[in-house]
Amino acid sequence: MCTIAHDHDAAYTVFWLFRVTTQGSQTMSQMHDCNDKAPRQSDQDELEQVLLEGLSLTSVPSIGLGATGGREVDSTEIAICEIEAHTDIQGSLGLFAEAAQDMATAGVELSLGRHFACVDYCNQAVEKAAQAVSLRNFGRRSGYTHDLRALGALVGAPQAIQDEMDKLTPFHPEAFYVDTPPEEADEVINAEQASVYVQSARSVLRWSKSIVLNL
Repeated sequence: MCTIAHDHDAAYTVFWLFRVTTQGSQTMSQMHDCNDKAPRQSDQDELEQVLLEGLSLTSVPSIGLGATGGREVDSTEIAICEIEAHTDIQGSLGLFAEAAQDMATAGVELSLGRHFACVDYCNQAVEKAAQAVSLRNFGRRSGYTHDLRALGALVGAPQAIQDEMDKLTPFHPEAFYVDTPPEEADEVINAEQASVYVQSARSVLRWSKSIVLNL
């Protein structure tokens, strides 16, 4: 029953994030259209003043500044623009939605007795969750070589979260199949072990969610 409840939460998160990303894009488009249609009488008045009186070195009126509507931009707005230039909120939300979907799939695989497939999806979910944080904080994905602890360090995860991520590093298929044939994968990991790995992955996703959704 717990697995079903967690999978329902993950599915709801995917649905909610999809709505946020799509509605956010529509809202921005509508705002842009409204701004384009809004009258800019102040800009026209300032233009007439320039044409009639000319420019001076001490007073230069702002003309046609577009998004700022002819007004002076303060330091707070400049700081916000600088932050937005170094973040990818839409990309972060989309990737976190993928991570949540992978966690839901991990729960299904666990219930079907496919234990390696379960922890493989946990591995993928944790990687995507960490990269979602990277997109949210830095505007780009962080490079790594399937070492989840190292990825956690790159994106600024707390030590406890890095420890949980490290537990799932061995289950990347490229590393796991070096010593274990695919047909024996589900026999190496039992249901109890897989359940523990699922809990580790969920801990990482909860941490990522708090950052990606700015909770």
